[in-house]
Amino acid sequence: MTFDCDILISGGGIAGMTAAAAFGTAGFTVICVDPAPPITERDAEGADMRTTAMLQPAREVLEQAGLWEALAPHATDLQVMRIVDAGGEEPEPRVTREFNAADISDHPFGWNFPNWLLRRELVARLSELGTVDFRPGTGTTSLFARSAEARVGLTDGSRITTRLVIAADGRNSPMREAAGIPVSTRRYGQKALAFAVTHPIPHENVSTEIHRTGGPFTLVPLPDHEGRPSSAVVWMDDGPRTQARAQMEVASFEAEMTERSCALFGPLTLASPRNIWPIISQHAEWLYGERVALIAEAAHVLPPIGAQGLNMSLKDVATLLDLAQKADSRLGEPAMLEAYHRARYADIQLRVRGIDLLNRVSQASSPLARDARAKGLDALYALAPVRKMLMQMGLGAR
Repeated sequence: MTFDCDILISGGGIAGMTAAAAFGTAGFTVICVDPAPPITERDAEGADMRTTAMLQPAREVLEQAGLWEALAPHATDLQVMRIVDAGGEEPEPRVTREFNAADISDHPFGWNFPNWLLRRELVARLSELGTVDFRPGTGTTSLFARSAEARVGLTDGSRITTRLVIAADGRNSPMREAAGIPVSTRRYGQKALAFAVTHPIPHENVSTEIHRTGGPFTLVPLPDHEGRPSSAVVWMDDGPRTQARAQMEVASFEAEMTERSCALFGPLTLASPRNIWPIISQHAEWLYGERVALIAEAAHVLPPIGAQGLNMSLKDVATLLDLAQKADSRLGEPAMLEAYHRARYADIQLRVRGIDLLNRVSQASSPLARDARAKGLDALYALAPVRKMLMQMGLGAR
């Protein structure tokens, strides 16, 4: 039987392109498609102003994919994770606890990168690989899978015959729907704003998550911008409030975000457009179909707490790649895909439920609930074994 490629990847976001680089570097022939060409410049219209904290285990995946060397010069170390409870009557810190990577490792918790920059380096890496055919501007339209092959229709009218389809095409994954795999979804009534800021007080490689009500306000270190310390911000709150802030006049927005940050870094200055997106939890009921494997947001979606989202996606990639290399001629067969499901499903469930709980706690608005949150943070931090276990789980250990 003749195949057009070993693997067709539906989805050319960060996870999909990383998968293409990893499988292509390993010697598999890959076609990667996405209907939207990646935006790879910071100031371009539509640029993704979010950032991604690549935790320690992610580095190995990036190295295997031939990406780390190009990314390393742009990395901002995440040495300390600081959690602040500001749930009192006034928006000011009342409990502050710091989790230092030095307590469990000789390395930082991870490294932060702007998403637009990740896309730029991923596109460059794919262009170097003769095993990868990257087709931005092309989407998937149909899936016909049977025991020996999968056939995928594309928007350019062509049809690809492949051994394995990897669905990395987002929370509304067309390939997941075509494979008939259901999802469970939980909505919170929240939206998130993502943007970059500058501030007069250096971040000193400390990632800061401030809890008050509605959701966390998180500042993650970035390289200096125009000579000033800079951080990426994700601000979660009720949908209507977030929508209003997205349209707010800049000076008023800066005053409000400075107050919400408890002015820990001094006055914040907006240094990018404001991106907005809805917050949900979602997971697929199973991670595979006939000749199809789900990864990234096609498999799981989490609120942006604890830097778990893309790091879980890279764990999907690493697990699937390991099984593919062992499968040899059995690539995409049921035994391989069932092994992938068994290897990833329990961990995904654990993290989806854990982040769901943390998000609900962060939404607390009543004084009693906010007081309980502060006491809980104090109690967890006071127990050194528990504190270390939580840090290790955050890095991917179970």
